[in-house]
Amino acid sequence: MIYQLSVPAAVPGVEEIRILEWHGEPGTIFETGDLIVELETHKAVVEVRAGQPGILREIDAQPGDWLGVGLRLAVFSDTADEALPESKAPATDILVDFSVI
Repeated sequence: MIYQLSVPAAVPGVEEIRILEWHGEPGTIFETGDLIVELETHKAVVEVRAGQPGILREIDAQPGDWLGVGLRLAVFSDTADEALPESKAPATDILVDFSVI
């Protein structure tokens, strides 16, 4: 199955989040609880952790980019050989846990 990781609405009233650092590259296998990406608002740093196992297949935003809440950050899949969607249309959202530092 293909999953989409979207910009979380992690802090009330915040409409944009900046990508600080990815903790993997395409092909990286994440287990439940692994840190995927660190994001920053004007008020807080947000850690996005995997809520389920998956393989990072595609990164759509680079460190320093500012993205609006709900936009796609990355694509994950259950296996490395699954065909990725050609469009950036929403797929099933990957389950993630958020913690604000």
